[in-house]
Amino acid sequence: MAVITHTSSEIKRFGENALMVTWLQLSGASSDTGSPFENPTWSDRSVQVVGTFGGSTVTMQGSNDGVNWITLTDTAAGAATFATTGLKQLLQVTRYIRPIITGGTGLLDVHLLMVRK
Repeated sequence: MAVITHTSSEIKRFGENALMVTWLQLSGASSDTGSPFENPTWSDRSVQVVGTFGGSTVTMQGSNDGVNWITLTDTAAGAATFATTGLKQLLQVTRYIRPIITGGTGLLDVHLLMVRK
């Protein structure tokens, strides 16, 4: 299991009100985990997962203590998991957020857009 470091960048078109956090090349074969991103001030969050799934599943997790992780839910009260390419808005705002990939042979990118109002 490898920890995949995230990158983040402000979206300049919207000033300081939008931020993109990206985890690239998460591998299902090695059950990678994305490095936790900490910044609870970004309230509206959507996540997009793209790439080759190969039977892998990506789960978005949140934590307020950085130790105990829970599966986040989308706005339809379903688990924020992806077995195919997709885009979901996340319901909870947590201190930390990260993706994990399990199973299969997938190689996936996770893009988290956050907006501060």
